[in-house]
Amino acid sequence: MDQRYLVNFDLQQLDKQVADLLVVGSGVAGLTAALTGSRYGRVVLLSKSLLEGNTAHAQGGIAAAIGSKDHWRKHWEDTIRAGAGLCDEQAVSILVREGPDRIRELMALGARFDMAGGSLALAREGGHSCHRILHAGGDATGREIERALAEAVRQEPGIRVVAPAFAVDLLTVDGHCCGVLAADAQGRLTAYLARATIVATGGAAQVYSRTTGSPVVTGDGMAMAYRAGAELMDMEFVQFHPTGLKVPDGSCPLITEAARGEGGILLDHSGRRFMPAVHPMAELAPRDVVARAIAEVMQDTRTDHVWLDLRHLTGVDLAERFPTVFETCRAYGLDIRTDLIPVSPVAHYFMGGIRTDYHGRTSLPGLYACGEAACLAVHGANRLASNSLLDGLVYGHRAAEAAAQQGLPLSDQELLRLKIRHDGAAGQTTSQQAQEIRDVIQKLMWDHVGLVRSGAGLDKASRRLAELRAHLSPGIPHPAIWETANLLTVAQLITRAAALRTESRGSHYRLDYPERDDEHWLTHIVFTRDGTRVLSKEEVFAHELAQPAHP
Repeated sequence: MDQRYLVNFDLQQLDKQVADLLVVGSGVAGLTAALTGSRYGRVVLLSKSLLEGNTAHAQGGIAAAIGSKDHWRKHWEDTIRAGAGLCDEQAVSILVREGPDRIRELMALGARFDMAGGSLALAREGGHSCHRILHAGGDATGREIERALAEAVRQEPGIRVVAPAFAVDLLTVDGHCCGVLAADAQGRLTAYLARATIVATGGAAQVYSRTTGSPVVTGDGMAMAYRAGAELMDMEFVQFHPTGLKVPDGSCPLITEAARGEGGILLDHSGRRFMPAVHPMAELAPRDVVARAIAEVMQDTRTDHVWLDLRHLTGVDLAERFPTVFETCRAYGLDIRTDLIPVSPVAHYFMGGIRTDYHGRTSLPGLYACGEAACLAVHGANRLASNSLLDGLVYGHRAAEAAAQQGLPLSDQELLRLKIRHDGAAGQTTSQQAQEIRDVIQKLMWDHVGLVRSGAGLDKASRRLAELRAHLSPGIPHPAIWETANLLTVAQLITRAAALRTESRGSHYRLDYPERDDEHWLTHIVFTRDGTRVLSKEEVFAHELAQPAHP
C-alpha cells in the first residue's frame, strides 16, 4: 500500500544528530516522555509545530480519582463500561491507579487547576459516575497542561527542542528503529539517530472533513510506523464528539462535554429533549451513544444540527465557567446565556493506533509510542471523556522509563556509522495536487467511513482511496505532500478495518450489522505491511511485545 520511504536519501550524506532518546511530538504525551527521559540521558524533542497540537485544544479536563468521595475502582469501572467490551483491563488499571500521582507531579511543575473552596473543583462528564474531572481556566485545561509541561521542558538542559521539524519517516536497519528522518522549514533533511525513539504525534482526525482536531495532527506517526513495519491496531474505532459547533464557515469548534456535565440539554428543532428516551444517563451517556442519537434526530428531522441549551443554568456563570466556548460562540453572534447553540457530531479522537504493550514498546525494536498515536486498548471501542490527557501523562511517563532503560545497545559512533539509502521515491505530485487529494479523502471518509457506516459505502470508499493512491507520488519534498500521503495511509487502514468488523460496537456503527456480536468480535484487528491478523483479547496481551536487541 505504501513505499517504504517517502523521499530519496543517503544517510551517509546527511547531517546527523545523536541522542539517547528521541521524542517525536510535543503534546501532553510527548512533553511528558521528554521530561521523564531527561532523567536518564540526552533527549531530542522534534515538533512539527510547538504548542499547536490537540492537547492545546482540549477543553473539558483531565479525569482522575483524586476526590475524597472517589476511588480508582469507580474510574476503572466507568472506563471499562465506555470501552464496550474491548478495553484491556490491566491497561485501564494502570491508567486509573497511576493517574493521580502523575497529576500531582504535573501540579508540582506549576499546572494551575481550578479550585472551589480551597479544594480542586471537580466536574462531571459523559460516562462518569461521579465528579472527577479536573479543569483549568474553566474550559482551557489542555492549554494549561501544555503550558506547564512546555515550561518545564524549556528549563531542562538535557532536552533539545527542534521546531519546526517535520518527521518524514522512521529510520530502520535490520528490523530495528534507530531514529527519524526529518525536514526543517526549508525542506533540508537531517537524520536524528537515537537508541530509542518515541512516537507521540497524536491522532489523525484530519482524515475527516469535519473535525475538532488540530490541522497539524495528520496521522504522521501512525503512517510512519506502518511503513517501517510496526503493528497498528483497532483502526476502525474513531470517536465522534457529539457537540461540534455548527457554523456557516465550515469550521468545527468544540463545545466541551463539560457543558452537558453542568446540566446542558440537547433539543431537536421542535424543542423536544430527546436523550432521556435513548439512555438512562441522558446527555451524559457515552459519546458514541449521544453522537448517534444526534445523527438520528438530524436524519429524522432533515436538519444539519440539533440545539444545545444552557439557558436554564442560572446558578452558573457561563462566561466564567466556559470562557473558551463563550468567546467562540460570541464570535459567531451567539450568547450562550440566552441563545440556543447549534451542534452536530464531529471527528474527535482515535482509539486505534500503533500497537504497544504496557510500557509503550511496539513490535519494532527501538520504537515506542504513547498518547493518541498509540493503542494498547486502554480506551477499547470508545474512549471515556477526559481520559485522553490522563493517557498521555501515564503512558508518556511509562514509555520514557522503558525506552531509557531498554533502548538499543549502540554507541554514538555505531549509530553514526549506520548505512541507509533509498532511491525509489520518484515524486511527481505537487503540493496543490496533494491538497486536492486531501480534500477528496476528507469528504470520502466523512460520507462513507464516518459516524454511520455500511458495507456498500465502505466498498466505495476503499475503491476510491485505491485510485487516489495510484495518483499520489509523494517523492517531492514538501510537508503538504507528506501529510496527504500519511492521511491516505490512515484512511485506507480505517476503511479496511471497518469493513472487516461486521458488527456495531462503541464508536464503530454499521447499518448492515447494527448489533454488537460478542460471540465473534471480542477481538482486535492488527495490521502490518505484511498482512492482517484478528486476535482475541487474550492473544493481544498474552505476551510482551518485542524486546530490543543489537541490530
